[in-house]
Amino acid sequence: MNFSNLKEFKFGWPVILSSTFGIGLGMSPLPFYTIGVFAIPLTKNFGWGMDTVMGGLTVFTLSALIASPLVGYVADKIGARKTALWSLLLFGLCFISFSFNTGSPILYYAIWGVMAFAGAGTLPMTWTRAINNWFIKNRGLALGLSLLGTGIFGSLAKLYAFSLIENFDWKTAYLGVGLLPLLIALPLAYFFFRDIDDPKVAKRVAKLRAEIPSHNTANKSGMTVKEAFKDWKFWLLAFCFILISFAVGGPIPNLENMLSNKGFDAGDAVILASVIGYAVLVGRLLGGYLLDHFWAPAVAFVLLSIPALSCYLLQGADLTYTNALIAVIILGFGAGVEYDLMAYLVSRYFGMKNYAAIYGFLYGFFALGAGFGPVVFGKFFASTGSYDTILFYAMIAFLAGSFPLLFLGKYRDFDSETK
Repeated sequence: MNFSNLKEFKFGWPVILSSTFGIGLGMSPLPFYTIGVFAIPLTKNFGWGMDTVMGGLTVFTLSALIASPLVGYVADKIGARKTALWSLLLFGLCFISFSFNTGSPILYYAIWGVMAFAGAGTLPMTWTRAINNWFIKNRGLALGLSLLGTGIFGSLAKLYAFSLIENFDWKTAYLGVGLLPLLIALPLAYFFFRDIDDPKVAKRVAKLRAEIPSHNTANKSGMTVKEAFKDWKFWLLAFCFILISFAVGGPIPNLENMLSNKGFDAGDAVILASVIGYAVLVGRLLGGYLLDHFWAPAVAFVLLSIPALSCYLLQGADLTYTNALIAVIILGFGAGVEYDLMAYLVSRYFGMKNYAAIYGFLYGFFALGAGFGPVVFGKFFASTGSYDTILFYAMIAFLAGSFPLLFLGKYRDFDSETK
C-alpha cells in the first residue's frame, strides 16, 4: 500500500463511513441477500412456488433497468447527497410495506417494482460518485471500503431476518429489515455524506487540495451518456456484466434452498449462506487494493473467473460441509469485486462528467443478469428438482464474462484531453 497517499483518507473518511452504511443497507444488498430467507415462509403461508417468490426479482430488475439511469441523471443534476437521502427514506418504507401483504402476488410484485424506483438512489452509483471525487491515488481501496457494507450487512441481514422469523414471524422480519436504512443509514448520510462541491465541506476540501496538489484539478471531465453509447467499450462492459451478474446473482438468493436440497438442515444452510457476506469483505478490500496497483481488467479477469470453481463444487453429488463452505467463500469473493470494479472502470474509461448516469445504465445491464438469474435458477429447480444443470451454465458465464474485459485497453486521460 502506498502510505504516502493515505492523506486522502484523513479528509475523505466521512464519505466512506456514510457510504458503507448507505450502500450496505440499501437496495443493492438487502433484497437479494434476504429473499432466500423470506422465500420459505412465503411459500408455506401463501402456497407460492419458489419461482413465484423469486419472480419479484424479475419485476425488480425490469424496473431497475429504467430507474437506475433516470436516478443517475438526477444524481448528476441535483447532487448525490439529496438523491441518497430521499432514496434511503423511500426504500426503507417500501421494504416495510412487504409486511402488509396477505397473499396477493400482484401486490408482492407491485412493491418490488415501486421499490426499484424509490431505492435506486441507494445504489453504488450515487455514493461512489462522491468517493471518486474525494479519492484519486487510493480510489480503488476507497471504493472497496465504501462497498464493504454489502458484505457486512448482507451477511448480517440474513441472520437478522432469520432470527426475527424464528422468534416472531415473517411480517415482523420485513418490518425489522426495513427499519435498518431508516434508523441507521439515513442519519449517517445526513451528517457525513457530502461531495467535494458541498459548501459545508469547503474548508476540508481546501485543506485536502493544499496537502495533495493533484486534487486541485476539478474532476468533471469525461464522456456524456450519448458519447458513451457510441463507444464499443460501453457495450463490451454491458455484455460482461450481464453474464457475471447472472453467475453471481443467480446462486446467492437460492443458496439456502440449494444447500437444503443437498441435505443440510435449515439452520446450517442459513449459516453457510451467511458466510458469503464475510467473503465479500475480503473480495472488496483485496480487489480495491489491486485496482490501485495493477491494470483493472487483468485484476477483474483473474478474480471473476475463479468463482467458476464454486459452481463446480456446488454440483457435487455428495456435497460435504467443507466443500460447501469453500464454494460459498469463493462465490462471495467474486461478489466482492463486481461493484467496485464497475465504479472503477466507469471512472477510468468514461470519466466523471456523466458518471452517475453512465453507471446507472451499466447497472441496468448488471441488474438484468442479477434479477433474472435467481428466477432462472428457481425455474430449473422447480422443473428438475436440482440446481446442478444451471450451476454448470453459471460456471460457463463466469468464464465468458470475465475474459472479454482484457480487450478494454489502457485507461483514458480525460484531464489531458481538456487542457
